[in-house]
Amino acid sequence: MITTMLFPYAALLASLEQSDDATLAGVEADASLIPLLKAYKATLQAAFDTTLAADELRKFQKYAKPGKPSAHIVQLRQKQAAARQATSIARQSLIKAAAAFVREAGIDVPERMPLDEFIIGWITRHVPKDAATSG
Repeated sequence: MITTMLFPYAALLASLEQSDDATLAGVEADASLIPLLKAYKATLQAAFDTTLAADELRKFQKYAKPGKPSAHIVQLRQKQAAARQATSIARQSLIKAAAAFVREAGIDVPERMPLDEFIIGWITRHVPKDAATSG
């Protein structure tokens, strides 16, 4: 069972961290691109973990007897709650990193569009994906 998701920009992030040059592979940005990609990776991983915890809870709760929940069900609920909290924290860090990136790069964000949605779309359009995950 896979417990980590594949990040489509892992190779680019690794090369940016090693070279300290943000103009690598056609991506022109300042040093705030690295924290932005890290925050996006954390957001994707947290969403993956939340889905995994919910699926596992659903699987075991399906056959649970009515009444007081078993210790295992309680642990799964706690795991799901922790995953949801991690998702919220990751999303907040993505918004914070996106605000710094947009400010430093001079990108205009459209009105009435959430910053996290805008930056995810921007990353998808402007940052090249790894060859192994782009297909």
